[in-house]
Amino acid sequence: MAYYRQLGAIPPKRHTQHRDDDGQLFYEELMGEEGFASDSSLLYHRYIPSAIVDATIWDLPDLTTTPNHPLKPRHLKLHTLFPVDVAAAADVVTGRRLILGNADIRISYVVASKASPLYRNSIGDEIVFIESGSATVETVFGSLNATGGDYVLIPRSTTHRWIPEGQIRAYVMEANSHIVPPIRYLSKFGQMLEHAPFCERDLHGPTETILCDGSDVEVLVKHRGAASIVGTRYVYANHPFDVIGWDGCFYPYTFNISDFEPITGRVHQPPPAHQTFEGENFVICSFVPRKVDYHPLSIPVPYYHSNVDSDEIMFYVGGDYEARKGSGIGPGSISIHPSGHSHGPQPGAYERSIGVEFFDELAVMVDTFRPLELGEGAAACEDNNYAWSWAGRGPSA
Repeated sequence: MAYYRQLGAIPPKRHTQHRDDDGQLFYEELMGEEGFASDSSLLYHRYIPSAIVDATIWDLPDLTTTPNHPLKPRHLKLHTLFPVDVAAAADVVTGRRLILGNADIRISYVVASKASPLYRNSIGDEIVFIESGSATVETVFGSLNATGGDYVLIPRSTTHRWIPEGQIRAYVMEANSHIVPPIRYLSKFGQMLEHAPFCERDLHGPTETILCDGSDVEVLVKHRGAASIVGTRYVYANHPFDVIGWDGCFYPYTFNISDFEPITGRVHQPPPAHQTFEGENFVICSFVPRKVDYHPLSIPVPYYHSNVDSDEIMFYVGGDYEARKGSGIGPGSISIHPSGHSHGPQPGAYERSIGVEFFDELAVMVDTFRPLELGEGAAACEDNNYAWSWAGRGPSA
């Protein structure tokens, strides 16, 4: 993210002495991407940020996946995954249930009420969409206020924790890469261009630093193993929230889906018009309430289409999704439309949409360019009738 920010106390020149009022040196840390050749920030710590006193194994939750085989479109009902007693005991980090995953991205869902442990994902960026509720996200860069409709982008290796205010529902997208706004909306120097559907004013980073005292502080770290994702529990000599200032272009931020300005036209606009973020081999799109096609002969719902290069995953957040009427899909649902299956509106939706001027729908879509496999959470909440909803009947008994 090449939008420069500065927070707290920093020295006039980088890589020079920075001292407190008593003459004690602060410790400079560079957090940067692609070695030393891309976006970075410089953080100034009260204590040595490398000082750990213990490291033990953190056993991760079930991350196994199974292929979508036989190949089917699927409907998952995420709201059935967390009974009240489970949600009351869960936190946003350790309570996640894996829904879908491949070598590029893992999609999880969680309903949580407890504060999370301190946590760092060193595999890739995370973007957490807040379906409902609100939370404070404390990070080594400072705190973020997260509320319903927010995308919360946490860069790789950012130590942070989630503190819900009541109950929070979160849709978690963990990348094996960095997540950025679409490159076509950025200038060669990283500024968002005039035709972009949002701009830097819509991105909200930390506004003040956090200073916490403490010793022997645990941090959960998700990282790469020899052939899988593994976890380590570090114990730090001092609390990692000791940064008195930082500056740069690498930091967490929020972006609310309501600030996405929809791109519309005389005829149906394809999914790239809704793109909001991208990572390696996947994109994230925002479908928001909007005026729809105004050609006199337009058909506003999507045409039938085959995603020959990608799987299409739609998370339905709110409103009345025109193309899926009659399928059982509603808020809290995920539809999986895989490569190899031609999909489109449910029976009757194509015709009913003619003459409609406005769609009241809210959804987050992930398209991947490698096939997604099913996590344990998907198997626990599937509607097994969805694949046959276009035909009105399933396999013969």
